Amino acid sequence: MKHVLLAGFVSLALVGCSQQGNSEKQNPADIRAGKVIADKECQGCHGLDGRGRAPGIPNLAGQRGRYIMAALREYREGNRVHSALRTIATDLSDDDTRTVAAYYASQAPIPAEKGSVFSPYDNGKRVAATCASCHGEDGNSKTPGTPNLAGQQPRYFVTATQEFLTSARESAPMDPMLRQLSRLDIESAALYFASQTPAQRPAPPTGNAAIGEPQTAVCGGCHGEHGVSTDSATPSLASQDPQYLRQAIKAYRTTRNHPLMTRLVANLNDQDIDNIVAFYVTQKSKAAENGQTLLKDIIAKCDRCHGGDIDNPALAIPIINGQNKDYLVLALSAYRDGKRGSSLMHNMSVPYGDSLIDGIASYYASLPVK
Repeated sequence: MKHVLLAGFVSLALVGCSQQGNSEKQNPADIRAGKVIADKECQGCHGLDGRGRAPGIPNLAGQRGRYIMAALREYREGNRVHSALRTIATDLSDDDTRTVAAYYASQAPIPAEKGSVFSPYDNGKRVAATCASCHGEDGNSKTPGTPNLAGQQPRYFVTATQEFLTSARESAPMDPMLRQLSRLDIESAALYFASQTPAQRPAPPTGNAAIGEPQTAVCGGCHGEHGVSTDSATPSLASQDPQYLRQAIKAYRTTRNHPLMTRLVANLNDQDIDNIVAFYVTQKSKAAENGQTLLKDIIAKCDRCHGGDIDNPALAIPIINGQNKDYLVLALSAYRDGKRGSSLMHNMSVPYGDSLIDGIASYYASLPVK
C-alpha cells in the first residue's frame, strides 16, 4: 500500500498526456462493418450497445477505438490472459479489428454506476473500533503486553494478521475477530492504524537505553533509524509497548519463524534484550501513512493520463470514467500481479492492496463519461 511511485512513472506517464479532445474520426462504412463483427463475436459478453453483460465485463460503448484495437492485439499476443478473447482476437483480421473498434467507439457511453466511493481510511476507522478495547482507540495501547498499532507499517500489519490466522504465530485473543474480517477490511484497518501518531512512552523500569543504543546498530538496517521503519513490510519498533517488544524478540528464539531474526537474537542474553527494548521504547515515532489523503493523492496521479477529456492520439489510453467497477478492480489487480504486460501500470499498481484498488475503482466507476 505504500504509495511510493517509481521514477519511471514521471518520465513515461506524462509523455503527451496534456493534449485535449478526441482526434479519432469514425468512418460510417467501418461502423456498419464493425456492427456485423460485433453481432457475431462480441455481443454475447459486451452487447450490441457496448454494455458489459455481467460484473467484471467492461463497457465498450464510447471507448476509444485505438484502445480497443490495442487491447485486442494484447489478447492475440498473449500479453493479456483470457482464452476466449485470445481465440476471437486471433481469428479477427486487422480490418475486422479496426471496424469492430470503430463500431463500439461510436456507441453512446453507458451511464455511470450509482454508488458511493469506497474510502479505505473510513472503512479502516470503522473496523479499528473493534480493536480499541485492547489496542486503544487510536492504536496506542495502554495495556501491558498489548502492542501499539498506531504508526505501524501497513503491509507488516497485514502480514502479522495472516500469521495469526495460519498459526504461524501463537494463537491470540483477537483470532476469532480476525476470522470475521475480509482481506479488504484488514487492509483498511492497516491503513487507518498506519495513519495514527504513536504516543511517546516513558522509559521502562528495566534496561538501560544508553547501553542498548549501540546494540541496535544491526537492527537499523531493516527497522530504520531509531526504530522508525521506512519499509511498509518491516515493523517500526519505536514507542512500542515494552512488555510486548520484549516478548516478541524472545519469541524468535522459539516460536517465530524468521531465520535472519533467529540468528540475530541467538547471542543476546536477557539483559541485552532489556537494554535494546529500553532504547526503542523511548524513541519518538511517527505515522507511517497519511490515509486521509492517500486515495485523493493516488487519483490525482491517475488523472494525469486518465482524467477528464485528456487524450493523446499517440497513446492507447482508455477512458475509465463510468467504467464497470468490478472490471476496473480486475484490471488494476492484473497489472499489480503481473498478469497484464504493461511495466508502467505494473509499477504504479504494485504498492496498492485490495482496499486502495477498490477505492480507485469505485471512484472512477462513479464518474460520468464526458
